[in-house]
Amino acid sequence: MIPIGDDNTGHTRKPFVNWLLIIVNVLVFIFLQGSGNDIQFTYAFSTVPAEIIQGRDIASGYLEPTPIPVYGTLITSMFMHGGWAHLLGNMLYLWVFGDNIENRLGHSRYLGFYLVCGILASLSHVFATSALSPQHLYIPSLGASGAISGILGGYLMLFPKGRVRVFFLRGIIEVPAFVALGIWIVFQIISGVGSLGVQGEGGGVAYAAHIGGFIAGLILIKLFDRGAEKPARRRLF
Repeated sequence: MIPIGDDNTGHTRKPFVNWLLIIVNVLVFIFLQGSGNDIQFTYAFSTVPAEIIQGRDIASGYLEPTPIPVYGTLITSMFMHGGWAHLLGNMLYLWVFGDNIENRLGHSRYLGFYLVCGILASLSHVFATSALSPQHLYIPSLGASGAISGILGGYLMLFPKGRVRVFFLRGIIEVPAFVALGIWIVFQIISGVGSLGVQGEGGGVAYAAHIGGFIAGLILIKLFDRGAEKPARRRLF
């Protein structure tokens, strides 16, 4: 199931922050990562689990020196991607689901929610790697997937019956959000557990970040939720 759109009726604000996030992700990938070819920049600003655990920069082998405090990579890494497919897939999900969350939370709360979910998703990957795959502590991780997973968790909580248009088999159908996102998170869990059977490689996908971000979104959305805007009351004269 590939989402291509959802129900946006009733929106009261333009999703400026969501558009900005998409633009920044694309610009970083093209101009700073050289469309994925600038390995030095990519490795320097990615999150390396060992660096987060030890609280210091590790520049050895293929790891580049990090010109910022290593904890800052928890944020910089969520604006970088490993390739065009990685970027476009993430931006599709952000385009479809992010505007609804921004419309509900408001611009500033939406940005805060996005960043917090992304940081918690990265930390989930760090701790899962340390506990389950310590041999991979020096492999950098990057991508907006964790933050977007938080958006999906928040969407499921706020709009479980929202209609989502998806590509399915050979056509386009509409399904409730709890079906589309329920299948997505089940796939993440199954894939994450399955990746343990190949020493946690998971084909290079940080499933722990996806699951951690999704759970963070489920839990935190109510803290950021300002509630649906009430229609303006009319005065009769």
